Amino acid sequence: MNNKNLTILALILTFLGGFLFFYRSGPTKELVPVVNQANQQTTTKQNWESKTDEQSAITVTVTPIDIFPRSKQWKFDISMNTHSIELDQDLTKTTVLVDNQGKEYRPIAWEGPVGGHHREGVLVFNAINPLPKYIELKIKNIGSSVTERLFKWDL
Repeated sequence: MNNKNLTILALILTFLGGFLFFYRSGPTKELVPVVNQANQQTTTKQNWESKTDEQSAITVTVTPIDIFPRSKQWKFDISMNTHSIELDQDLTKTTVLVDNQGKEYRPIAWEGPVGGHHREGVLVFNAINPLPKYIELKIKNIGSSVTERLFKWDL
């Protein structure tokens, strides 16, 4: 072989070696651990059904957002809408959470606005231990002709 062929062969081998070196040490795919989906749902996220009560020209929708067995507080998203009255009730005084044995629990906080025709916020309770079979949220005196609105979830 002459010098010209050796030079070309050396350049080709160098190019291939460099290509393989950079290709193999290039960006790698991030490995994501496989998570047991059933376990993940019970420990990190639950999708609870929203419940709606439409009475006396007022719509109240309640969605549990955190009622995990290990949570210290249970939280419910509450949305109220109307065009007829001011929604200025103190939900910490007009709402109770009831377990399957009939025991009532009062909320510890309301995180949201206090008045208006469209009102949304989070009602917070201390968690119930041991975990009941079901819970029922009772909201009283929203609207003049409705004395109580009931929202129930099986646990």
